[in-house]
Amino acid sequence: MIQIVAAAMIWLLVVCLLPGFRIRRDHSVLTAAITIAVALTLNIDQVYLGFDSVLGGRNFVDLVSNISMVVGIYFLSIAIIRAAKPEETVERRDTAGLVLLAAVIVGLAASFSAIVSQGSSTRFMVDYGHQWPAALYSSIQFVYIGWVVCVTGVTCFRFRGDMLRPYFRAAFTCIGVGCSFAVLLVLLVLVMDVLHLQGRLDAMHAVSPIYDVAVVAAMAFLCVGLAIPPVARRILRRKQSATEAELVSDLTEIWDKTTKKRQNLRLVRDTEMISRNDQAQRLHRMLVEVQDALLVEPDLGRSLDIHDLNVLTAAENYLAGPIVRQVPVRRRKGERAT
Repeated sequence: MIQIVAAAMIWLLVVCLLPGFRIRRDHSVLTAAITIAVALTLNIDQVYLGFDSVLGGRNFVDLVSNISMVVGIYFLSIAIIRAAKPEETVERRDTAGLVLLAAVIVGLAASFSAIVSQGSSTRFMVDYGHQWPAALYSSIQFVYIGWVVCVTGVTCFRFRGDMLRPYFRAAFTCIGVGCSFAVLLVLLVLVMDVLHLQGRLDAMHAVSPIYDVAVVAAMAFLCVGLAIPPVARRILRRKQSATEAELVSDLTEIWDKTTKKRQNLRLVRDTEMISRNDQAQRLHRMLVEVQDALLVEPDLGRSLDIHDLNVLTAAENYLAGPIVRQVPVRRRKGERAT
């Protein structure tokens, strides 16, 4: 059951990330979500047995699942570090990270090949964890995951206060908490591996419920944290579009009144077609034309009432305000968060 819940949460995250696929330049988070979702899905008993029977019943699905997990964790870490420090280059870190990832994958494959198993097992480590190669197999994976999520969590807590937008601060906080639970999860796995090698199965089973809680908590906080920015951006874009449409509607009468004598300088038909897809552009062009008309013919200002002046002020303030960005924005030194 725990595998189904964890996999479902990650797939929901994938669904949240997919709508922005075309406009997003960095797909590291989506790549991480998909690979981790695949890893967790392969751990569902029915899925595991189905695929493993096709591969000869030798538990190769467990190896594929674990490799997919470490690859997903790598891309997750890279995405979060890039988001936290967008002005800094991470190419060198990427190279070192890829080398380490490759070494981990080789280590997983080598230790897995030394495990003596008999048929497909949906409880691979429970059945074979008493073997040293199996303990090494598990340790390689979780020590790597522990290191990566520890660095990622520290990065989130370190830079969360630098984010201008509240939803990015909330996202970094949730991801940091999720990474903390993931570190706890790693420690629990290593403890269970040691207990299994020592034959202390009762103690190992006593730790297992805490492990289950840590899995759900880690996945929940990570998924919520990663889902907050794209969902918040879509909500803000919709709100922004509604505001722009309202301002364009309110400004149209003023624009028509002040520019009717300047037909040759008004918005042309092709601009109007563009403006259907970009209300902000249309709003800006209309406001500029109104301001130009008032500058050339100051007497036109007498035809504007208080409501008209308030509309012009609202349009100016809106266009002068901050726009919704696609990446986290860090505040400058000494600037307070809002």
